[in-house]
Amino acid sequence: MASGRPSPKRRSRMVLQGDTRAAILSGAPGEEIGALPLPTTVRGALVKADEQEMFAGLESAEKDPRKSIHVEEFPLPELAPDEAFVGVMASAINFNTVWTSIFEPLPTFGFLKRLGRESIWGKRHDQPYHVIGSDAAGVVLRVGSAVRNWKPGDVVTAHCLHVDDQDPSSHDDSVMGTNQRIWGFETNFGGLADIALVKANQLMPKPEHLSWEEAACPGLVNSTAYRQLVSHNGANMKQGDVVLIWGASGGLGSYATQMALNGGAIPVGVVSSPDKAEIVRSMGCELVIDRAAEGYKFWNEDGEPQVIVHIVQQAED
Repeated sequence: MASGRPSPKRRSRMVLQGDTRAAILSGAPGEEIGALPLPTTVRGALVKADEQEMFAGLESAEKDPRKSIHVEEFPLPELAPDEAFVGVMASAINFNTVWTSIFEPLPTFGFLKRLGRESIWGKRHDQPYHVIGSDAAGVVLRVGSAVRNWKPGDVVTAHCLHVDDQDPSSHDDSVMGTNQRIWGFETNFGGLADIALVKANQLMPKPEHLSWEEAACPGLVNSTAYRQLVSHNGANMKQGDVVLIWGASGGLGSYATQMALNGGAIPVGVVSSPDKAEIVRSMGCELVIDRAAEGYKFWNEDGEPQVIVHIVQQAED
């Protein structure tokens, strides 16, 4: 999900409580962590279905997520065979979280209802609350009966793609799956909680050289940038390509800028303020367009899009 605002640097820690946190920090073996009792309710950041009209009539900039997001206890759902519970040590806020919190471009409860119609396991997600968050790093606490490659005690980070591996359309490229979803945005029980619910195929080993916070930040934005630029179903970027990057100072844009630079391409960063232009230049991007300073408008008087055409023309010049 693209964003024109810096997101990876905005971090949020939902600190695990009591014996579970102590066991993780002490490096307890997996058997000991797996034997710890799980609570029936856990704490998380959530929005509520009965408040989804609270910002009606307001402009986006006037909608305050501090009014819509609640940190509350919610029931820990039953674990499906292909899932894991992860004790979250750190999570990140990306623009999915902001969108969810202000109910734009539409409330996410419709996504949860659609998932709830798919199966008995999907039905767990259809709740009058939505536990949000599409990034997390932590420790596996439990695994479902069908999970083979992960066990309690494994130190992991989670990527954001919630994929049904029974769907053949996702076998070559999971993003091409007909029912792939963004975890914590189109599913419930996301990463901004003490315990997150993930599919086992979302898990990756946490890089040892990264802190909890550093490991929690790249999942959504980095993997999205990689797929868009590098993968064979994306742009398949090569040396010398000119890459136009909208929102180049944001979470997705900053990773895309670094990938273009390290891949031998020529990034053209589009931002909306002088401060953001300096951020992009500090990453090594020499070609930067401040769309606010240039007075670009998204639509002309006839209602036709024009801003991208003008920016591309300037980049070519």
